[in-house]
Amino acid sequence: MKWQKKKRLQGKQARYSLVRKLRRDKKTSEEFESMLSALSLEEIIGLKLELAARAIDSRLFGLALWTGMPYIVHEAVFKYAVSSTRTKLECMNFIGMKNQQFYNLWNRYQIDSYFSEEEAED
Repeated sequence: MKWQKKKRLQGKQARYSLVRKLRRDKKTSEEFESMLSALSLEEIIGLKLELAARAIDSRLFGLALWTGMPYIVHEAVFKYAVSSTRTKLECMNFIGMKNQQFYNLWNRYQIDSYFSEEEAED
């Protein structure tokens, strides 16, 4: 009996890449990514908030930023986990979620349509 290399499991999301999606949508480039990597996460969030406030004359009153921030961070981490793993099971293990919670978030964030290439062509 010959030794055979074990087949690597690859699910549908093995093709998902957040960087590739943002580049395809012309929202990022290699130069921008290298500048962004020099900033801390706190600086990026602060910069994004400052730019948003500047666009509306610093009138961010009434927005529940403090209470909304965990949801924003959860979505970002979830999309990263999906793009950095090959299968849904691997993703669930990576972020430490149970089946039901994982699939609820998968549907809430519409992961398949977010990473689909067909929407970018429209």
